[in-house]
Amino acid sequence: MRTTWKPRTEHGQLDTKDRKELPDSVYAFPKQRKEPLTDSRHVRTALARFDQVQDVSDHDRDLAFANIKKAAEHYGVDVAEKDWHELGKRPHTRNPAND
Repeated sequence: MRTTWKPRTEHGQLDTKDRKELPDSVYAFPKQRKEPLTDSRHVRTALARFDQVQDVSDHDRDLAFANIKKAAEHYGVDVAEKDWHELGKRPHTRNPAND
């Protein structure tokens, strides 16, 4: 899978204005502009929330996982999973609203 992720020099907390100014190339899901990968903390967050991203195709997930792996390598984050299917595609955390 060819990745679209490119590193940014600006890191840290992102507010709504910051997110709007980011290029698509820093997102795990670039078409949907979901899960920015601007530093190691955001890479870990993208991994943790991967299964919570809705309304995306398996192809989008393939691309997002490839982008996450590339960003993880750049920022020195270990990724144990070899495939996005190990992360899931439906939320696995308990949600009281669905009980």
